[in-house]
Amino acid sequence: MSLNDYSFRNVWSVRAATARVFDALVDLANYPAWWPDIRAVTRVDDDTAEVTCRALLPYALTFRLHRAEQDERSGRMRVDMTGDLEGYCQGVVAEHRSEGALLAISQRVMVNKRLLRTFAPIARPLFRANHAVMMHRGQRGFRNYLTPATRPGSP
Repeated sequence: MSLNDYSFRNVWSVRAATARVFDALVDLANYPAWWPDIRAVTRVDDDTAEVTCRALLPYALTFRLHRAEQDERSGRMRVDMTGDLEGYCQGVVAEHRSEGALLAISQRVMVNKRLLRTFAPIARPLFRANHAVMMHRGQRGFRNYLTPATRPGSP
């Protein structure tokens, strides 16, 4: 594996029905509503969107996500990525006990952005940490987005 290849795996637990989790997962247009590091999503066509994200480090990544698989019955989705990142991201939603769902996210990407490729030999650990922060904030935002408010008078 080169310094510009990355593999990530995250598991998010969410107190929501699997169908609701899956619907939110495949609704790319609403990612900026719950994921603070997703700065913009632009629909290209029915199966493709362009995404710009930026976490803690002072660079943004722009890439296209193209739907490769979307099967609600099996809880599986996959998007292929091109642009500053090339590869794929896939998610599997499964029931978790009686209280909600688990979302397993796997990513395998190669970095194409010149800045990141140039600094990979010394900054790779920072890039991985930046990704971890982004995923943590995504999980927190996703949980809040899907979990009903617990304020008095909430439905």
